Amino acid sequence: MSVSLELRDIVQRYPAPDGSGDVTIVGGISLSLDRPSINMLLGPSGCGKSTLLRMMGGVRPYGMRTPTSGEVLIDGAPCHAEHDDVVMVFQTYSNRPDLTVEQNIALPFKLKLWRDRVSAAERAERIAWAMDRVGLSDRAANLPRQLSGGQNQRVALARALALKPRILLMDEPFGALDAQTRSEMQLLLIKLWEEQQCLVVFVTHDVEEALVLGDRILVLSTRPAALALDLELPDHRPRDELWLRSTRVLNMEKDIRAVLAQRAVPDAVQSAADA
Repeated sequence: MSVSLELRDIVQRYPAPDGSGDVTIVGGISLSLDRPSINMLLGPSGCGKSTLLRMMGGVRPYGMRTPTSGEVLIDGAPCHAEHDDVVMVFQTYSNRPDLTVEQNIALPFKLKLWRDRVSAAERAERIAWAMDRVGLSDRAANLPRQLSGGQNQRVALARALALKPRILLMDEPFGALDAQTRSEMQLLLIKLWEEQQCLVVFVTHDVEEALVLGDRILVLSTRPAALALDLELPDHRPRDELWLRSTRVLNMEKDIRAVLAQRAVPDAVQSAADA
């Protein structure tokens, strides 16, 4: 699959909480992702990771110019609005409580962006395939309240996969899960990515998660955010405990944590940056 996502000198400013002017959150980030891969995005709290991720998918908050300057390109073309080939998965999985697992996975096909792209037969095939791949075929008729947190996140992942995105943006999708479920979801994501490769950008606060999942780790500095580290990881997976404790990886982890330990921004600005 050929796919590219490029950021050119992205700057993002927000009004200062005290009305004194603008605060620069993102200070000129340029980045090129040009192949199917899992790219982990980390940075100190409030540095604008979620804002940057939404820009990549063409999501623009109402009444706010994003980016303030710079350009996002998908396959070399500027992206100013929601893009057909981009799907997002969030920490809050937003499954409709009144819909079954199958109906929740089918929901995007009712939206204008996707409803005319595939036939009814292909739609049914994709939904069945996605349920099977995340292990929920036997839960098709269940409502979200009848599922665990991990199963609900599987529904959200299946909903994204059914659309067969070329670019998958994930905003801390496993952040609210317990440690065991989180590990299971990480392994599931790797398995699914190997079957249906696409370009993934995955925001996380968890350094070990980044090391386990990533082909590339991108670490942002604190305000104004800049690209502080750009690390390439080996192709082999799974990455076991022995690999995680190797000298090379421990040094990599040390460098990442040094950036993440930078002073956090004030809460009011942080809320704007991650809105």
